[in-house]
Amino acid sequence: MIDVTEVVDDRRTGETVLEVPLWGRLLLDCSLLNKGSAFSEQERRDFGLVGLLPSRVSTLEEQATRRYEEYLKKTTALEHFLFLRALQDRNETLFYRLLQDHLTEMLPMIYTPEVGEVCQRYSHIYHRSRGLFISYPQRQEMDTILENRPYRQVDVIVVTDGERILGLGDQGVGGIGIPVGKLALYTVCGGVDPGRTLPVVLDVGTNNPERLADPDYLGWRHERVRGPDYDAFVDEFVQAVERHLPGVLLQWEDFGKDHARTLRDRYRDRLCSFNDDIQGTAAVTLAALLAGGRATGRPLGSQRVVILGPGSAGTGISDLLVAALVHEGLSEDEARSRLWLVGRHGLLHTGMCDLRPAQQRYRQPLERLAGWERGPAGEIPLAEVVRRVRPTVLIGVTGQPGLFTEDVIRTLARQVERPILLPLSNPTAQCEALPADLVAWTEGRALVATGSPFPGVAYQGRTIPISQCNNAYVFPGLGLGVIASGARRVTDEMFLAAARVLSDSAPPQTGFDAPLLPPLAEIRALSRRIALVVGLEAQRQELAPRTSLQEWEQLLDTRQWEPRYRPMRPQRRPAD
Repeated sequence: MIDVTEVVDDRRTGETVLEVPLWGRLLLDCSLLNKGSAFSEQERRDFGLVGLLPSRVSTLEEQATRRYEEYLKKTTALEHFLFLRALQDRNETLFYRLLQDHLTEMLPMIYTPEVGEVCQRYSHIYHRSRGLFISYPQRQEMDTILENRPYRQVDVIVVTDGERILGLGDQGVGGIGIPVGKLALYTVCGGVDPGRTLPVVLDVGTNNPERLADPDYLGWRHERVRGPDYDAFVDEFVQAVERHLPGVLLQWEDFGKDHARTLRDRYRDRLCSFNDDIQGTAAVTLAALLAGGRATGRPLGSQRVVILGPGSAGTGISDLLVAALVHEGLSEDEARSRLWLVGRHGLLHTGMCDLRPAQQRYRQPLERLAGWERGPAGEIPLAEVVRRVRPTVLIGVTGQPGLFTEDVIRTLARQVERPILLPLSNPTAQCEALPADLVAWTEGRALVATGSPFPGVAYQGRTIPISQCNNAYVFPGLGLGVIASGARRVTDEMFLAAARVLSDSAPPQTGFDAPLLPPLAEIRALSRRIALVVGLEAQRQELAPRTSLQEWEQLLDTRQWEPRYRPMRPQRRPAD
């Protein structure tokens, strides 16, 4: 475990220097500390690097230019990903500087949609470990594994069990690609120090027959552990985190439908934790709806919302919408009555008895559905819901492509002048409808945002922007605010505050084709604004120490990590 100390080297200027315990080749092999050809002449002498590097001392800017030239020579998305991952494994400062310089271009390479293919092919492209792998057969060694983390100080953990990776399902140990990618976004978008992040995969087996049959599969080749054994394993992990890293921010990521909300609810008052699939997705969606409401002149309280997919994401979106509507003055019952959730067995209603608790809150009364047409199994299909409800908003979080059919969208477009259409499933191949089709089927009148990145759609001489409802708009800034403020818990009010900041940051809705969300290129500044309000909300809820606004802003700025090389000096010299 590496413990790097940052100290003030010059009290007059406030310049800091890193005291580093590594030497020679070991220093060059440490991605967090390696500067490559940018080590200064003095550092080369101090750390035994003379002769191990070419003689010329480069700048970070020169290195980034060279690496971008090399990046452009790659021809496929996977090649781009592998190039960036190799750079991250070699020199993290340079990696993040390159991302920061080309964020809009490279974001799809390090996360959605390319991370989906990476998780599927993980065992075949694995070349270097990153993060912690906690396998069920090693559950008695939980403390040893946590002690083996690469860096002592950790501010944020992203953990998955790999069961529900994007819209691709169970990828087993390959799911580690999601925490690694998410934490890269914490750093490049939010400014969280990469040396204080920790990706974790809980390897409890896999039920994916392709993974189990793959002779190269690197995970535990066993069907998934379920029931009390699974619960006990996760609780052992949580207890180990509490022992070794008390106060750390923990993000639950891509857990299956049987566990995602359960784990979030079980530990939300015990750990400083949240589930991004539930709460982060909800905040970005709410921000898009608020911006869309300004564009159409229809406030949130007058929207009629149909959500296709009542799983973790769908019910999470519903919960935050209800919280926002209650904040506007509606009762909870009034707020829930404006939401219509449709699953594989049709519209959720009080005649259904096998729904999860999170779904039961959004059942429509059967008496409200008298005379509605039913399908062969008695279900009320999406087409009938759209015909009857006349929704102003249609959201898809199913992980199933093509469910926003032409007939459904054309019916909706005949009823509403400017519908808001959000097919949010990712990666790209799982999207409920292609933006170009949605634009054509609504004659260019729809406001569209998607879960995966799509280019603008050319339509009758216009280019209609397609915003990406990317959770990276919210969780990096929220995480920074929680970490910097010392918040003890993560609350729904923090996500509401983040959603309002994101919505207010969208371009002014003065034109017919204004996007629903701000450009991704602005995400670094946006994350700071979100961190600021999240910290203030934490203080308001008495979950963080009180400060003045000026003190809080100064503290926040000192915690934002920038991709620049810090001066170094040895912690100690090796014996002769």
